[in-house]
Amino acid sequence: MKTIVRNSVKLAVVALCLLGSVKTSAQETMTTTSSATENYDQGWRLGFGLSGGVPLNAEPYEWNLGGDVRLQYDLSTKYSLTFTTGFNNFFINGDDNDFGYIPVKGGFKAFVLKDKLYLLGEVGGAFAVTNDYDQSSILLSPGVGYANKYFDASIRYEHYTNFPKLNDDGTTGKGLGMIAVRLAYGFRL
Repeated sequence: MKTIVRNSVKLAVVALCLLGSVKTSAQETMTTTSSATENYDQGWRLGFGLSGGVPLNAEPYEWNLGGDVRLQYDLSTKYSLTFTTGFNNFFINGDDNDFGYIPVKGGFKAFVLKDKLYLLGEVGGAFAVTNDYDQSSILLSPGVGYANKYFDASIRYEHYTNFPKLNDDGTTGKGLGMIAVRLAYGFRL
């Protein structure tokens, strides 16, 4: 657990350093662009999303369903910082209990096409809340999406470094991947 926390802190520090350099670059770019961009209203957005996913080669998990809340701060028309949390559940085949967890992620969103299509990278942790499993995991989540004033749809890959899975030979291993789709409603605060 201490190793996971240390690794999460290291990843967060690296991400903040990278974000700081991108923010500086974005501010320099803003001073040389049109007045519409100079007057861009930086601010906060709040979004509520539903997501579903399919684990990749990860027995005994069949599918995933969850809900989240995302707080987003727009640095400019092209770049935003995100913080996402919620509750997700892996549904398991057979008589085993389902596997619930709380994801906590920080990220960076970059709009790449007409301020609608974006790339998103998130890093954080996933904290199990299932009675018979109390471990946490580092969570890595790159994705691509489309957003307008109120609607946000995205597809992402998520990797959980420490969550258990069954290997092909029947042994228990760690490292679980998933493809997920998120649909959300958001608004400016």
